Amino acid sequence: MIKELRSHEVRHKCSPNIFSFNSTEELAPLDEGIIGQQRAVKATSFGLNIKSPEYNIYISGIPGTGRKSYTILSVKKIAKDTPTPDDWFYVYNFKQPNLPIALNLPAGMGRVFREDVKGLVKELSIELPKAFDSKDFEERKSRIVKALQEGANRLWEELYARAKELGFTVKRTSTGFVNIPLVEGREMTQEEYNKLPEEARKELEEKSRQLDEETMKIIKKIQELEREARGKIEELQKQVCLFAIGRLFEEIYTKYRNYKKAAEYLEMMKNDVLGHFEEFLPHEEAKNPLTAFVKSNFMQRYEVNLIVDNADTDGAPVVVEHNPTYYNLVGKVEYEQRMGVLSTDFTKIKGGSILKANGGYLILNITDVLKNIGSWDTLKRVLKSGHLKIENMGEHLGLTPVSSLAPQPIPIKLKIILIGTPLIHHLLCMYDEDFRELFKIKVDFDTDMERNDENVERLSRFIGEYCKKNSLKPLDRSGVARVVEYASELSSHQKKLSTRFNNIVSILQEADTWATIEGKDVITAELVSKAIKEKVYRSNMYEQKFQEFFKEGQLLIQTDGKETGQINGLSVLQLGEYSFGKPSRITATVHPGQKGIINIERETKMSGKIHSKGVMILSSYIASKYAQDIPLSLSASLCFEQLYEEVEGDSASSTELYALISALSGTPLRQDIAVTGSVDQKGNIQPIGGVNEKIAGFFDFCKIRGLTGKQGVIIPQQNVINLMLREDITEAIESGKFHIYAIDNIDEGIEILTGERAGKPDENGNFPEGSVHYRVKERLEGFSKVLTEWSKKEKEGA
Repeated sequence: MIKELRSHEVRHKCSPNIFSFNSTEELAPLDEGIIGQQRAVKATSFGLNIKSPEYNIYISGIPGTGRKSYTILSVKKIAKDTPTPDDWFYVYNFKQPNLPIALNLPAGMGRVFREDVKGLVKELSIELPKAFDSKDFEERKSRIVKALQEGANRLWEELYARAKELGFTVKRTSTGFVNIPLVEGREMTQEEYNKLPEEARKELEEKSRQLDEETMKIIKKIQELEREARGKIEELQKQVCLFAIGRLFEEIYTKYRNYKKAAEYLEMMKNDVLGHFEEFLPHEEAKNPLTAFVKSNFMQRYEVNLIVDNADTDGAPVVVEHNPTYYNLVGKVEYEQRMGVLSTDFTKIKGGSILKANGGYLILNITDVLKNIGSWDTLKRVLKSGHLKIENMGEHLGLTPVSSLAPQPIPIKLKIILIGTPLIHHLLCMYDEDFRELFKIKVDFDTDMERNDENVERLSRFIGEYCKKNSLKPLDRSGVARVVEYASELSSHQKKLSTRFNNIVSILQEADTWATIEGKDVITAELVSKAIKEKVYRSNMYEQKFQEFFKEGQLLIQTDGKETGQINGLSVLQLGEYSFGKPSRITATVHPGQKGIINIERETKMSGKIHSKGVMILSSYIASKYAQDIPLSLSASLCFEQLYEEVEGDSASSTELYALISALSGTPLRQDIAVTGSVDQKGNIQPIGGVNEKIAGFFDFCKIRGLTGKQGVIIPQQNVINLMLREDITEAIESGKFHIYAIDNIDEGIEILTGERAGKPDENGNFPEGSVHYRVKERLEGFSKVLTEWSKKEKEGA
């Protein structure tokens, strides 16, 4: 049934009188921080409460619907009641220095442990030099040295006495010991030795050999004495060192004895200090910069590298990583240049977001993760293995075959929340076999919510809360009502409100700016409307260009009169965030033939698949409507005139059918009415998208030429609920200067466009004489006869 819509049916207005407040300053803030997302709220709460590591969460929705802000708010709320996880730190591995040890302590104790160890090293640097500089130590050490010297002297005296018995004296040289024969109590000269008989020389040589054996025995005994002395000195040093550090280590050990790994590390550190106590003692060469550097480098082994510090964390950590590169997620081992060489140690290990969020929640944007090399695979590996190994990307990929640190892996237990679009979720489900197993909870954020009293009231509170937080001027009741209408405009639905809050708050910001410019203290409906209008103005340059072409006569669109085989169709052009309606002249020509309906856009490869499907449906409609008892002998062409880009969508299929019926019946169509709507094979009109933009586009063209009071747009009946027309269009409809017709089928549209009856078939399938359908069938029968006669002539000629 044809229905001409009234002004109240083309825009669902919001009356300021429904609000009980005068200004948004009076409103209480939102409790949950989200509006109209009950499904998302329920799914998020369920996902966050599941403890299993496979139940990570994917937040699905388009940007601007509050996905991120609500996720952070809800996660922090749950995290506050969750136990705070341990601190983690790396320490030196005294047995295998290239394998740093990872230790953990309860939250806040990591920082304390680091300071305790730092203080311990400082105390050791004081107490050890004092202990080894004491009088008692020097006396005990002197006694050991004195005993060694005395024992060595006795042995040398024995050697000298034995040498004298054999007639020799023993002298030390730089190369060893030399035996020199004696004659009459003095050393024999070389000449005297050479004059000796052969037997005498052999006798001296034999005695010298015996003396060498005696000398070696004495030297071995002296070496044994020295070893004993060194052992005693080392034992003394150990006793002194142990006495000096025992109390210090006992104090810190007592404090951490209940933490097994920390206590084990302290025991290893104690043994290392005993083995390297001399590094704590002052040296004369310490003034040398190189020696000082080496000593400071040695002392680094006793540092504590705290990479996760939860001392200031209340509950479980909530980490939002805005730049999820491989290194920002995993951490890295840094290098520095020392003496012209790149080097590293365990103090250069840096933790990433995964470690910071360990025991809590990590929130990531999936688009950012997928853009960064290695990040997605690393996340999956950590979730599957339950451990994180900090290594640089080159080592991870096997591209850097150099020796480096291999820090001990750290156990990971956290919940990852990914924020992304429905498309990415679909693609990951299709092409990533691990995704479904690791992210089992999907949370859908809708772009719309019901326009009911509860949501309108919550939207009002959201507006008030946002204005207070961002120091914006408050809105009065009319301003809030206008924002509610704008939310319905964004949703393109009279009974819905948009949840794209980014768009809403941008209008609040701009309205506040206009209020400041005009010196207003409160944002009214007029200021909100101005902000919306100015926002459109900044984006509608191309729309205005089309209107200029139309005004100058370069774009051939008629807005009055009648034409046969010609009609005004409507399309929507999307340019970034801004979309607008553009009227298009659609023409149809017909002649006898068997090619069927030719879509010129398709022939020139300017037609999308959906549009081509719509044109093929027209052929089915024509055949089922008019060719039940005759063969369809038709060649027709359809064209979007002055269109130089691809045509996609089926919203013009009913419009093309009207043009085709007009061309076949010879019935002119009104040019002051534009048409939009999809059609099925039965002639039923189906809903389309962008109805508000399409109506506004034709209205603006008509306004340029002058509104006659007869112009309007035909739309599908199902799209009435989507109407949220501009205020100036609503006023034109109310004053009878513009019209909107809602229809259910093609016949209703024919009657509006032609002013004639379409015609309903009788039980024999015949249409009433003089009706539009009658004339179409009559024309097709004529085409069939022409082709039959032409075929006979061809056969006779052959």
